[in-house]
Amino acid sequence: MNATANDAKRISLISLPGIPLVKKGDDLVALILDGVNAAGERLSNGDIVVLAQKIVSKAQGRQVSLDSIKASVKAIDLATKCDKDPRLVELILQESSEVLRVRPGVIVVAHRLGFVLANAGIDRSNVDDDNSVLLLPEDPDSTARQLRDAIKRETGSDIGIIINDSLGRAWRNGTIGTALGVSGVSALADLRGVLDMFGRPLQTTEVGHADEIAAAASLLMGQSDQRRPIILVKGVGYSSANGSASDLVRDRKLDLFR
Repeated sequence: MNATANDAKRISLISLPGIPLVKKGDDLVALILDGVNAAGERLSNGDIVVLAQKIVSKAQGRQVSLDSIKASVKAIDLATKCDKDPRLVELILQESSEVLRVRPGVIVVAHRLGFVLANAGIDRSNVDDDNSVLLLPEDPDSTARQLRDAIKRETGSDIGIIINDSLGRAWRNGTIGTALGVSGVSALADLRGVLDMFGRPLQTTEVGHADEIAAAASLLMGQSDQRRPIILVKGVGYSSANGSASDLVRDRKLDLFR
């Protein structure tokens, strides 16, 4: 059968304009709704809003001055191995449940949220104080649920929320947008048993659905001074689901890298 115009599908990614520099205590729901209005858009059921982790962390007051941190003996020892500020290493240890790898420039840890990542996701980029760093949000899944619920109360629209950060991957060079918090979207789509185009059931296919959306949004967010921390996604065509970012964390028993 020949393809027709009716077979064409489209996903729209819209960066919300006018988002100010976020500070502790700022109302993220208000920023989202103001940004949607400024973009000339309306929220509809099935839309997804993707927020950069940094604005969530800043709103939650997760910026920490290194001057307030006293390094432990363990942190001082690790700092000599990875060539990092011992106070930063202390924060990495406080945010982690296990240190997995250490080499100059990086400490790979299991974060308290379950994610395996470098330096516990702590960094200085886009932080306005050279002596401060930003930690990951306290509970990204819970925050995503709260934002989603508040937006539904305000607008009546049933949308999805994804909190996005750029993480490295075990098999590949380069970082990529990754879902740290999810609400209203299936985080992991289990396609096992679904028939392929030749009628054969898929045996092992699980799709990191929320990660794919996060990565697409990252194309607009950028990594440096673009100031596009909130992306509205339309047309994904998902059914509302109770997914969470924890669904995307591989069970340690199945993790060949630990």
